Formats: sequence, C-alpha cells, structure tokens
Amino acid sequence: MVQDGADINRCPPGGTQGIVRLSRLTGRAVKPLDVERGVEGPRKLAVIDEAWCIGCTLCIKACPVDCIVGAPKQMHTVIDALCTGCELCVPVCPVDCIAMPELTGTRTGWDAWSEQQADEARERYEFHRLRMAREQAENDERLAAKALAKLADLQAHSQISDPQVLERKRAVIAAALARAKAP
Repeated sequence: MVQDGADINRCPPGGTQGIVRLSRLTGRAVKPLDVERGVEGPRKLAVIDEAWCIGCTLCIKACPVDCIVGAPKQMHTVIDALCTGCELCVPVCPVDCIAMPELTGTRTGWDAWSEQQADEARERYEFHRLRMAREQAENDERLAAKALAKLADLQAHSQISDPQVLERKRAVIAAALARAKAP
C-alpha cells in the first residue's frame, strides 16, 4: 500500500475492522470493502483433496505465505496452522481439488485472528516476498552467466567477427547483468 498506492479496502480477511485500522495507520478515509477482491466472512482454510491432486505445483506458486507443500507430479497438502485462507490457490488449480471450509464460525475480520496469527502471517508473507526476489535474482544471474559463456564461446570460435555486433551483444548482456543485480 505504501509503495504502490494500493487502496486500504482490498483485504477481505481483514474486513471492515481491517479497513478502519488501515485508515488510522495511513490517514486515508474509510471506504467500503472492494467486493472485486472478495467479501468479508469467516476465516477459511485451504484443504486439498489429495486423491484429486495432480501435483502441478500451481497452488504452491500462488500461495503468498508458503503454506502448501509438495513436489511436482506428487500430491500437495496444506499446513493448516500457516494458511491465511486468502483463496489465491483456488483459481489456479486445474482440477478444482481445493476446498475452502470456514474455520471461525461467525467471527470475521479481526475477530477471526489473534494478534499473534496476524503477525506470523505478515512475517511469512515478507519471507515469501524475499525468497521470490532472491530466486528471481539467482535465475537472472544464471541466465546472464549462460549468455556470457555463449558469447565467449562464439568469440573463441570466431563466429562473431563484426566488432559492432560483438559490442551490441556485450551491451545486451551487461544490461541483463545489471537487471539481475538490481534490488
């Protein structure tokens, strides 16, 4: 919200009470929950029907708190205590094997969470973001190293003789390396 200007009314799990809290923190006006993001309701838990799971890993990639575990072409499962009930895993599942039963009865928004649960979810989300950024940077570095190796191989075998072509390729690789190293 702070960095990209997202609205304070986009968190169905936080509900109305979450919007009011965010309003106090940010100084923005309270507004109704954005129903395009979902509706306020009891906290839910992702449950994977392991008999139907095909191991595609799409749910693992979609989970912002890394609560789904499994391996490619193997069934996946949810670590219940870590699931925030965000439902981001549901639409990506190609075999529709994820159910979202309610956990908290009639309690919604902040009444459905303890401060400790909220803090832990935020920590897991931040760790997930850092891990994803690290993996992206490592992948970019691998690709850049591969490109440099290919360029060196082409040079060694005199397949690039035009100095302008060689310089243009070096510039492209240097730009890729700079992107990979950027925070």
